[in-house]
Amino acid sequence: MAKEIVVPTLGESVTEATVAKWFKAVGDAVTADEPLLELETDKVTLEVPAPATGKLSEIVAADGADVGVGAVLGRIEEGSGAAAAPKAPAEAAPAPTPPATPAAPKAAPTAPKADTLLAPSVRKLIEENHLDAAAIPGTGKDGRLTKGDVLAHLEAGPAQSAPAASGASGAPAEERVRMSRLRKRVAERLKDAQNTAAMLTTFNEVDMSALKKARTEYRDAFEKKHGVRLGYMSFFVKAAILALKEIPEVNAQIEGDEIVYKNHYDIGVAVGSPNGLVVPVLRNADHFGFSDIEKQIGAFGTRARDGKLTMEDLTGGTFTISNGGVFGSLLSTPIINPPQSAILGMHKIQDRPMAVDGKVEIRPMMYLALTYDHRLVDGREAVTFLVRVKECIESPERILLGL
Repeated sequence: MAKEIVVPTLGESVTEATVAKWFKAVGDAVTADEPLLELETDKVTLEVPAPATGKLSEIVAADGADVGVGAVLGRIEEGSGAAAAPKAPAEAAPAPTPPATPAAPKAAPTAPKADTLLAPSVRKLIEENHLDAAAIPGTGKDGRLTKGDVLAHLEAGPAQSAPAASGASGAPAEERVRMSRLRKRVAERLKDAQNTAAMLTTFNEVDMSALKKARTEYRDAFEKKHGVRLGYMSFFVKAAILALKEIPEVNAQIEGDEIVYKNHYDIGVAVGSPNGLVVPVLRNADHFGFSDIEKQIGAFGTRARDGKLTMEDLTGGTFTISNGGVFGSLLSTPIINPPQSAILGMHKIQDRPMAVDGKVEIRPMMYLALTYDHRLVDGREAVTFLVRVKECIESPERILLGL
């Protein structure tokens, strides 16, 4: 009996997805709940598990196909893994001679390895280095390529990497790659923000001396007690919440002719993933301590790299913080994440000579940027918000005292 593999519910307001990669080929044995393929929506990438044990008998929607919720992706012939075995004697009976019959199926696993069995991190390495996945031996399950396989191939040097260029002496002059659904959606949202919001950015700089000192002094004890490293982001989340409570317009949004003021603080933290920038949300972040914030951010980062973020992780958010400093950015103008009204940009910490009490001192400084929707937030509110964040970071005790 054939069991249909269908597109699951994708989450609030998401009705369509793209088939990113099949992990199995027609004829492969599968077990119930084993990942069969990867679907890409405009927000997350998710795996579709096998609904039954048996053999993959048909692929209806191939890689790259756009599918709606409930659409049939393929079919499984139900039964144990042995169900595929009775079919072999029946086909082999008419022709005992043909070693050619086993040889033909053997060629099939080569193509899936290059095209359908790549994890997001492996695929990124392949694309960035213009490699041919089929030319790299895979040591993972079912011959899949692992990240270690690709790194070992690269470390082997040009002699081994040259065949990956398909006979060319260098990289191709140009290469066309289909834009992912997530990348397309990010592009649409950012352009919509530019077309709709009256975006303006205000800047300030913050002396990180006190925060660096506190972090150095308590880092080991904090990690020993809570099992997580003490980072800078938790301080900025806490500082932002205090400023949002004082300047509620920054935490509000426009809906038609109305302003919706949010009395909850769901802070989006922008993180990079193999498929692009995503913004998982710390819900009710004002109820969390420093350790809870650091643990959640760490978990978000891991799930983003592994493509395991859920729709719930990415839905909502009243305000966003983006840290371009981790990539070395000294200054930038972040774009609002609609329908939010503002976004705070953190940047690289850099030692600079500063005038302190009439003397020149070298201080670790960071530029801060607040991009805001001028339709809702006036310059006075935006500047005041940024000054409050600056004050909390330069005097971390303000956060504990709620000042």
